[in-house]
Amino acid sequence: MQTILVTGAGSGIGKACARAFLEEGWNVALIGRREEPLRGTATGYEETSLVLPADVSDPRAVETAFVAIADRFGRLDVLFNNAGVNVAGAPIDEIAVDDWMKVSSINITGMFLCARAAFALMRRQQPQGGRIINNGSISAHAPRPGSVPYTMSKHAVTGLTRSLSLDGRKFDIACSQIDIGNALTEMAQKMTEGVPQADGSIAAEAVMDVEHVATSVLHMAKLPLDTNVQFMTVMATKMPFIGRG
Repeated sequence: MQTILVTGAGSGIGKACARAFLEEGWNVALIGRREEPLRGTATGYEETSLVLPADVSDPRAVETAFVAIADRFGRLDVLFNNAGVNVAGAPIDEIAVDDWMKVSSINITGMFLCARAAFALMRRQQPQGGRIINNGSISAHAPRPGSVPYTMSKHAVTGLTRSLSLDGRKFDIACSQIDIGNALTEMAQKMTEGVPQADGSIAAEAVMDVEHVATSVLHMAKLPLDTNVQFMTVMATKMPFIGRG
């Protein structure tokens, strides 16, 4: 039985993906800041799940979580490096430094810490190897108005993906990135009501069922380690991405 760790597993994309893997018969470790939502995600699969309340931006918490994964399941086959946050849109000079620090600590430092711990475990386990799937964003390609912290963070994720793809080769560690556009979660509900566009207007945008993200991540994770989806974009077909700006 294979094992995956999903960060940000208490809600949204992380919850949908964790449930998909549990239903497929995987061992699933779930990281998130709040225990109760994580347990809700794992309901009905207590024997094959491991709930790990942790802040991914805290190095000690991440290290402790990975020790628990190794102790419980013996190995880690896949990390879905998903946890992320955003802040309200604004021009850069109106963005509080604390908001920038909040986004960067989760979206950049958290991604780094989890990838670092996963790489170390995958490199040393037998048989060696594994897969890291980073959650990027459409914003890793094209920004929304007023999105400097989030857009910067997602460009950093792409740099992490490319570097790990290279460094992981000799250890059979594959690394890929999924860039998601307008999956319908609580965070994306505002898309259906109207959000700022590049021309200054406010418009509702098309969305897609978050389950399509889950099946996409599942596909990426199930590939053999000699095959990799380097970058995947999965998005609502009619959202304003192609041609955005």
